[in-house]
Amino acid sequence: MVADEGAAVSADHVLALDPPDSALPPRHESVVTVGCFDGVHLGHRYLVGHLAERARSRDRLAVAVTFEPHPRRILRPDQPLVMLTDAEERSALLRAAGADLVVTLRFTPALAAMSPEDFTALLVERARMRELWVGTDFALGRGRVGTVPVLREIGASQGFTVHTIEPFEVHGEVVKSSIVRQLLREGALEHANRLLGRAYDVVGQVVGGAGRGRPLGFPTANVGVPEDRLLPAHGVYAVRLQVAGEAGQRPGVANLGVRPSFGEQRVVLEVHLFDFGGDLYGQRVRVVFVERLREERRFASLDELRAQIARDAAQARAVLGAGAARSEKVER
Repeated sequence: MVADEGAAVSADHVLALDPPDSALPPRHESVVTVGCFDGVHLGHRYLVGHLAERARSRDRLAVAVTFEPHPRRILRPDQPLVMLTDAEERSALLRAAGADLVVTLRFTPALAAMSPEDFTALLVERARMRELWVGTDFALGRGRVGTVPVLREIGASQGFTVHTIEPFEVHGEVVKSSIVRQLLREGALEHANRLLGRAYDVVGQVVGGAGRGRPLGFPTANVGVPEDRLLPAHGVYAVRLQVAGEAGQRPGVANLGVRPSFGEQRVVLEVHLFDFGGDLYGQRVRVVFVERLREERRFASLDELRAQIARDAAQARAVLGAGAARSEKVER
């Protein structure tokens, strides 16, 4: 592939830049990492933090290159994949971890078919890459033939060096997005949050519901979450809710599941906010899962359900320290 062909492919595949007013190629040379970075967990943050330190010491930019959609959705469409973050959240978290620039590439069959030589040539040309930092098991290009030894050979001819970071561990456990997904599915929220280095959250829009919460004394906001976003195991959670455009988070208790007491099957995320009488209908909100209080279960009567919700709310208040949580700032 000649250089001008590479530039054309690169321009076509650049989905987003963060900051949005950045230019490609950048003014400075760069130290680059490439990956899916779903969840931007502690392992990802360790890599990007190291990248940032290295870039500062060389007066270069720290650049994180990621993909949308996740490559597995293109390469293995028969294997459903739910995500821990969307592209916008992923970019914000990578920037918070230390990346000066996040380049989100549109992943297509054409991009998947590129050779490692062509892909790195794009990074050299479009990002002025002089160093590539990756995990020890990293590989890119068609058929994953671009392993670390192969990339080092390519770098010698294209003018960049390749450096590796050992897998990041927490108490002897390697941190991976796949492990975080499994833990959330199992309801092991505390364990998942420990690997993420933050409380897991989802973003959605408040939509109309059945209106059952208010007669019970616990009005709820029904949050519609995109189908491709991973939801934790069904149950009751202590949560914090942030309205788009607001800095603080409001404490509450959420039920995630099918509401078996009402004989339903559709999964619903309902959030009751403490000491809140406003209307959130139509608002875009972020629900932060702080602690799982119990499994979802069926109740014999509305009185029994009402009494349990009251106990759940009291427990959630205790977990969250409701008064202080209201003014808490978002760590983004």
